[in-house]
Amino acid sequence: MNVAGPINDELAAWDRDCLLHPTTHTANHARGDVPGRIVTGGKGVFIEDRDGNRFLDAFAALYCVNVGYGRTEIAAAMNDQAQKLAYFHAFAGHGNEPAITLARMIMDRAPEHMARVYFGLSGSDANETNVKLAWHYNILRGKPEKRKIISRWRAYHGSGIVSGSMTGLKAYHARFNLPLDGFLHAATPHYLRRHDPAMSETAFTDHLVADLEAMILAEGPETIAAFIGEPVMGTGGILPPPEGYWARVQELLDRYDILLISDEVVTGFGRTGSMFGATHYGLKPDFMTIAKGLTSAYAPLSGSIISQRVFDVLMQGSDEFGALAHGWTYSAHPVSCAAGIATLNLVDELGLLDNASATGPYMLQRLRDAVGNHPNVAEVRGVGLMAAVEFMKDPETRTFFEPPMAVSGKISAAMQRHGVIARAMPEGDMIGFAPPLCITPQEADQVAEALESAVREVLG
Repeated sequence: MNVAGPINDELAAWDRDCLLHPTTHTANHARGDVPGRIVTGGKGVFIEDRDGNRFLDAFAALYCVNVGYGRTEIAAAMNDQAQKLAYFHAFAGHGNEPAITLARMIMDRAPEHMARVYFGLSGSDANETNVKLAWHYNILRGKPEKRKIISRWRAYHGSGIVSGSMTGLKAYHARFNLPLDGFLHAATPHYLRRHDPAMSETAFTDHLVADLEAMILAEGPETIAAFIGEPVMGTGGILPPPEGYWARVQELLDRYDILLISDEVVTGFGRTGSMFGATHYGLKPDFMTIAKGLTSAYAPLSGSIISQRVFDVLMQGSDEFGALAHGWTYSAHPVSCAAGIATLNLVDELGLLDNASATGPYMLQRLRDAVGNHPNVAEVRGVGLMAAVEFMKDPETRTFFEPPMAVSGKISAAMQRHGVIARAMPEGDMIGFAPPLCITPQEADQVAEALESAVREVLG
């Protein structure tokens, strides 16, 4: 595929001169050294830019365009709602029909022990809400000292102040005065990188749980409010948990009266082949963080799903102290909620959970067939429609390329030249895949073929 270069015109100049981009090399972009791609349209699993290029988006933008691009049903639902009521706040018990309907749809899909959903706009603000409510819950129970939060290294939970503190990627901490005090990080559950190569997967799980319990005991269980984890770690490398991990962690948290926050921003609404990662792994969380797939990113919307045991305490708190003093202006935004209703209807109508369960393993096997025997491939892993290929200089001795991401960045760029967008992941040399849940086996073949060609070009 011949990829046309970006047009350097007035719009490109405005982009350089006016817009500060997230997670971008600020100086290079402002100078025009790394010109951005201006995307203009999309259909299904494909996007188009204004330079005439068409790419298969094998990462669903950022794990989020689950139902695919160009779904007119969602656009129409948003337009209809904006015509009727573009906005009114949800404070003091005010409601709107889309928010109420979407809340019911979410609760119908959530685990039975969950009680209510609180709407925000991003996964980051939903995790801020979860921590604030976890603190509030313990204060109302007469346990204000229970306020520490345990996350894990390589986890991603957002880039706010609290959510950034929970994120376990050091680039999100350095030069930002993060993490805040009281935010702790346990070991990454990545079996490939276990400290002892002779350790079995079961023994590795034993080691992780023992380390987590040691941290809890050292800090004092009476000081720890919650443990937060992605059912499948996303940005840290698309890491399915090792065998038995989540059942053991759940038992530990229950024993020490520690709340569980299941961050479902990536795994929610079908990404694993189940409606939620929590149900996929048999978890019983106290909070569930949702965003991305909730609207397939057609409109910003997030949610904090709250368990019955937490909600019961919140009700007692309001009876004693009055209104819950927490709120975002755009909570339960009617246009975003209309997008959510249309999205969840499409998830059901298109059978996207079944497709993730069927096409996900097919794509994973195609990736293994394409590059699994390459001497620099250390692992091809995945669950549902999430997959990653990890590269090392020498997988046998687990010797990494230096500097990190030098190889994966080149492979990602080469894949784009072959018409496929995949993501170079941080914390090593990994290529991540999380395409729209509507991807077909034939389109998965295209992803695998582009990866094979790119690896051959970069690594031989």
